[in-house]
Amino acid sequence: MSSLATMARRTARTIESGTPAHRDRAIDGLRALALLAVPTGHWLLGGFTLSSDGALHNASPLGTFAGLAPVSWVLQMLGIFFLVGGYASVLSYRRRKGSTRAWLGGRLARLGRPVLGVTAVWAALLPVLHFGFDVPVDTLRTASTLVIQPLWFVGVYTVVTALTPLCVRAARRLGVWAAAPLLGSVAAVDFLRYGPYADAVPSWLSLLNILPGWLFAYQLGVSWGEGRVTRRHAWGLLIGGAALFAALLLAFGYPASMVGVPGEARTNSHPPSLLVLALAAGQSGAAILLRDRLGRLLKRPALWAPVVVVNLSAMTILCWHQTAMLAAAVPASYLGEVPGLVGAPDSVGWILARLAWMPVFAGLLLLIGRYARGFESPWAGAGPGRRTFAGLLAAGFAVFALGLA
Repeated sequence: MSSLATMARRTARTIESGTPAHRDRAIDGLRALALLAVPTGHWLLGGFTLSSDGALHNASPLGTFAGLAPVSWVLQMLGIFFLVGGYASVLSYRRRKGSTRAWLGGRLARLGRPVLGVTAVWAALLPVLHFGFDVPVDTLRTASTLVIQPLWFVGVYTVVTALTPLCVRAARRLGVWAAAPLLGSVAAVDFLRYGPYADAVPSWLSLLNILPGWLFAYQLGVSWGEGRVTRRHAWGLLIGGAALFAALLLAFGYPASMVGVPGEARTNSHPPSLLVLALAAGQSGAAILLRDRLGRLLKRPALWAPVVVVNLSAMTILCWHQTAMLAAAVPASYLGEVPGLVGAPDSVGWILARLAWMPVFAGLLLLIGRYARGFESPWAGAGPGRRTFAGLLAAGFAVFALGLA
C-alpha cells in the first residue's frame, strides 16, 4: 500500500508541475464533476430484470422508489457540462490561429472519433456474442439501447459547438440575456404539449425543445466566458432557477425524476422540459458563485491530479461506461438473478447491493478505457479503407440500436 501511495503522490506532483499557470482549474473541476455524474447516475438508477428465456431487460429502481427522484436532481449535471463547455469554447475560439471552419473541424473530430469507435466495436461484437456465446437477441437489444443512449448527448453537443460563433455574437450583444429567448422557447413548447391544448398538439412538437433546451446552458457559458455574467446575475440564476423548479414540480405537475422511468408517459430529459432548464439555471448560478473557491481547492495536487485524468478521458468515460456495466451483467445473467446486478430493482436490498457493485463497474471501465482511450487520439495509422469500414460498422449498429429503442 505504501508503494501505491508513493506512486500516487509522485504522479500528482508530475501532473502539478506540468500544469500551465493560466489553466482554469475550476472549469476543469466542474467538467470532471459533470462527467462523473453520468456513469454514476446510469449505474445507480439503471437495472436489469431477467426474463424466462434468460434475456436481460432494462428496469429502474425509480419505478418502485419514487422517493429516489431527488437523487436524479443531483446527478443530472448536463447543465453544468454545457455551461463549462460554452465557457471553454469561447477561450478556445479566441485562441484559434486558423479559420473558424478549421477550428470547428478540429473540435468536432475530437467528439466524433470516440463515438465512431464504440459503435464500430459493438457492431462487431453483436454477432460474436450471439452466435459465439449464445447471448439472447433480447439481451443484445437491451445492450444496444444502453450503449447508444448516452451518445445522443454527443450529437447535440456537436450542434451547439458548431453554433459557437453565433453564440459569441449574441453574448457580446445581449450578455447573460442571450439565453432568455431559449428559455422562452422551451416554455412555449411545454405550454402547448402539457397545457389546455395538449390533445390537439402533435407529439413531434416536443422535438422543438432539443436544441434550445441544451443550448440554454451553453449560451450561459459563452456569456460567462465573454465576461458578461456577474455575481449578481449568478445569484439571479440560482434563486430564479430554484423558484421555477419548485413551481413546476408543486404547481404544474412536472415529473419529479430528471431521468426517464420505464412505464411513465412523461419524461423531463428526452427532449428537455422546462424543468431541465430550471435545474440548469440553478446549477449554473451555483457553479459561477463557487468558481473561485473551487479553483483554490484544486491547487492541491492530490485533488487536481484526478481532475486532469478524468478530463483527459472524458469521451472514453461517456462512450464506454454502459459497456462496463454490461460487461458484468451479461455474464452474470447465465447464473440467474444476482443481487444488485440482475433482478428486479424493487427492494432496499437491491439498492445496497448495487452500491457494492459500483466499484466493480468503475474497475471494468478503467480496464476497458485502457484500450478504448486510443479512439480519442487522431487515427493517424488508419487509412481511408479502415475508416470507411469503421463508419459502415458504426452506421449499422446505429440502425440496429435506434430501430429497437
